[in-house]
Amino acid sequence: MTTIAQTDKDSILEYFVRASNTEDLSLDITLNVKGALISGTMISAKEYFEILSGKLENGSKSAQKLSEEFAAASDAAEKQDNREVDYIHMKNTRVYCGDRHPTPSKGKILWRGKLDQIDGFFPGKISESKNDSKEES
Repeated sequence: MTTIAQTDKDSILEYFVRASNTEDLSLDITLNVKGALISGTMISAKEYFEILSGKLENGSKSAQKLSEEFAAASDAAEKQDNREVDYIHMKNTRVYCGDRHPTPSKGKILWRGKLDQIDGFFPGKISESKNDSKEES
């Protein structure tokens, strides 16, 4: 009896992630994950690890060691061709959990998530209206 491997990953989203990793596709996207909306710009695993490495390189000795590990992960990610992808990476991310204001609301946030945990997605990201920005001031 032949068993067909089942996957909970959306094949279209997996295709976008693979294109991001191999072709440096950058795509604004919003994900639905267990009722939360995750909105930002999808980036390659290589870029994700490069940014993480850069954030830590001028820190303590422990932070510098982590920076080196993330730089090595970036190099390894670049060498992976069409291997199966399990994670999506995003920058400038906002998380919406049933409120009109994102968490976190300030800063450039990196996000990494498991593809098999994503319930749905749409191209484009949620942008805050100018009225929302004025209310926070």
